Amino acid sequence: MNKVLKNSWALFLGMGFLMMAYGFQGSLLGVRAVQEEFSLTATGFMMSGYFVGYFIGAATIPGLISRVGHIRVFAAFASMASLVILVHAVFVNPFVWFILRVVTGISMVCIYTVAESWLNDRSSNKNRGSVLSIYMVILYGAMGIGMFLLNFSSPKNFQPFILISVITSLALIPILLTKKKPPTFKKIKAMNLREVYNASPFGMVSSLFYGTIQSALFTLLAVYAASMNFTIFEISLVTFLLAISGAVSQFPIGKLSDLYDRRKVIVFSTFAASIFALITLIVSRQIYLPGELATSKTWFYIFLILFSFCSLPMFSLILAHTNDYIPKEKFVAAGAGLQFTFGLGAMSGPFLCSIFMNLVGSGGFFVFLFFFHGLIGLFGLYRMRIRESVENPDSQFVAMPQTITPAGIELNPTTEPIEEPKVIDSDEVDINTSPQ
Repeated sequence: MNKVLKNSWALFLGMGFLMMAYGFQGSLLGVRAVQEEFSLTATGFMMSGYFVGYFIGAATIPGLISRVGHIRVFAAFASMASLVILVHAVFVNPFVWFILRVVTGISMVCIYTVAESWLNDRSSNKNRGSVLSIYMVILYGAMGIGMFLLNFSSPKNFQPFILISVITSLALIPILLTKKKPPTFKKIKAMNLREVYNASPFGMVSSLFYGTIQSALFTLLAVYAASMNFTIFEISLVTFLLAISGAVSQFPIGKLSDLYDRRKVIVFSTFAASIFALITLIVSRQIYLPGELATSKTWFYIFLILFSFCSLPMFSLILAHTNDYIPKEKFVAAGAGLQFTFGLGAMSGPFLCSIFMNLVGSGGFFVFLFFFHGLIGLFGLYRMRIRESVENPDSQFVAMPQTITPAGIELNPTTEPIEEPKVIDSDEVDINTSPQ
């Protein structure tokens, strides 16, 4: 573990700053949209721009990295992400913000791809599981901390946008000044959608539906809380609890999926998430009842944590379930295919959720979560009736963030062995002079 931190501390530190800025930005834009009285449909449309950009970037960035090199691409898109957030404060318009969110999505998928391929290059078969665990803890932990920065200043001021830009720029310093050779980038081919579906229909369909859930959850939770008149501190607390409880739940639920039929664990988890979404909706409606009829917001926090505990491990569970039906050498390609499917769902999530919220009010947020988690569960029950579970000794649950790229999926210790990282001399040329 100490060796992992010693070799990759600069990258971990830089990614920590970036995720802090990312967590802050998502909450800030959601609250500001409510304060600017954007319609719910416009807000959902605007927030979905990030996932449109992420989807575009995932298809185009690998080729750009191959031509230009890791360092230049990373510096360019991290600088772009830093610049774009400032433009939000100048042009307060949902359509303009949609375009800016697209650019942010492209920039972030580039950053993830570079960081994860770099980590992969610095990992060995003995420690890549530890590297992935540290990386995930840093991503969720930093994102949670960033959400508390919402209390820094009023979302209507320009200072929060400047702070996000500063933090994003700060992330460049440890990475660009470290004396390490950039990795050799390897393009990873995904299984086509037909192959993924043939291998695991439940894996592919649930990945599509879960993409809609995840994107809506992380982009519109702050919008929901702001529309329910939560204070700025309460909004930051709600989003923090979502991120942290979801990260903590990965390992116990993942362990259960290795001990029992993984589809049953997925079905139980998604139905539990659906039920807790419904209970959270009921509790939130009772917060503002008069006198002793009102319930404490503490109950809202408790049931939101329980929802997150059941919902956030779902992508890792779906990935592990899909791996149950394919050979080890296809794990990374299948993961890339599932990420593609997840991205298709994620692009529509915030917009679809905003339609639910328009139809039934702010509570439509939890109705949306209840509905799509229920769909996953029902389809899982159907698949369990027509296909038996299998035992694949190569497949096991590995906790992964939903932002993981194919390069990051290679850090899964159950995938094919990777080449040992080359020993680098201490007097090696600075990476800024070696962009290849």
